[in-house]
Amino acid sequence: MHTSVCPQVDWVGYVDWNIRDFHSYKTERGATYNAYLVRDEKIALIDSVKKPFAAYLLANVRELVELEKVDYIVCNHAEQDHAGALSVIVPQFPNAKVVCNARCREILSGYCDTSAWNFHIVNNGDTLSLGQNTLTFINTPMVHWPESMFTYVPEKKLLFSMDGFGQHLSSSERFDDEIPLETIMEEAKIYYANIVYPYGRQVAQVLEAAAGLPIEIIAPSHGVIWRTHIPTIIDAYKRWSARTAEKKVVILYDTMWESTEIMANAIYDGVLSVPGVSCELHHVRKSSLTQIATAVMDARCCALGSATLNTLPMPTMAAVMNYIQGLRPPVKYTLAFGSHGWGRGAVEEMTSWFEKVQWDAVQEPIRCKWRPDEETLAKCHTAGVLLAEKAHGE
Repeated sequence: MHTSVCPQVDWVGYVDWNIRDFHSYKTERGATYNAYLVRDEKIALIDSVKKPFAAYLLANVRELVELEKVDYIVCNHAEQDHAGALSVIVPQFPNAKVVCNARCREILSGYCDTSAWNFHIVNNGDTLSLGQNTLTFINTPMVHWPESMFTYVPEKKLLFSMDGFGQHLSSSERFDDEIPLETIMEEAKIYYANIVYPYGRQVAQVLEAAAGLPIEIIAPSHGVIWRTHIPTIIDAYKRWSARTAEKKVVILYDTMWESTEIMANAIYDGVLSVPGVSCELHHVRKSSLTQIATAVMDARCCALGSATLNTLPMPTMAAVMNYIQGLRPPVKYTLAFGSHGWGRGAVEEMTSWFEKVQWDAVQEPIRCKWRPDEETLAKCHTAGVLLAEKAHGE
């Protein structure tokens, strides 16, 4: 079923209510794959859906036009959640040209046989007239793939923003004023933290380039369409792309027989004793990588704790370290802590990792053998105070 976005433009995508994992990104509220149909003297399909849902997209388009009448299929992004269905649908649009930039064509051709496709290659700033409406193409490299592109319709003041401003959020509603804004912004932040965050510099450049465009509708590839709260999401993207750390401490830990957990709670109490600093405490085996990435996205300080297993941190903590290293959050100060039995190693491994990600330890690591005693817990509390002061003081 299609939904009208504005005159001559309709949503023809698919709502994926059941997806819960997006390459380790936990999509607890599902997702949408947004595609749009612009109907004018010429007709353009903007983006596609995942391959399993190609039939739904074709049915939505058929509600509006005969497939033979579609002139263009615009591919803003070659990732398979947007472009996977192209191998199925392109042959169904016999008169359509596939519009994309040269890098996008290269990547599409790496996923499937495109030898029979009729490509129309565009460069940054190129336009394509549909009649009353014009498609203007804006290259947005590394937001978040090298071929990424926005498509802008000046006559509608409409920006097809690809992954920019998106959220993984399934809903029968299509617009930002039909769902509680807090829910949308929560999912937008999670999305930014796990998908877009490493590319803050590129996002800032795109925001600067788009600043001069009059925009009344932002239609992303995932989630709701922005028509009412556009200043809210743009302001959020400006903050997030600046990689600004808040007065916040995040404590991440994994524990075997609760000893490291007891230490984590003592550090947490120390942080909370300093006014004006927020703190989050995550048992990493009971949290998802998605939640953890979102938590550290705007934290100034992050403490890591783990029991030792076979001379290394617990496996889930190792996964967290790997995930965080790729995202490069703005953490400046850190602390390693943990418990061990007859053999050490976890704290040493985490301390070595801090050098890789260029986090500065606020003090020497805190270790305990078997169970933390009162002296150890006092050290943990003091370390929590120190972390909070670092979070507050800069």
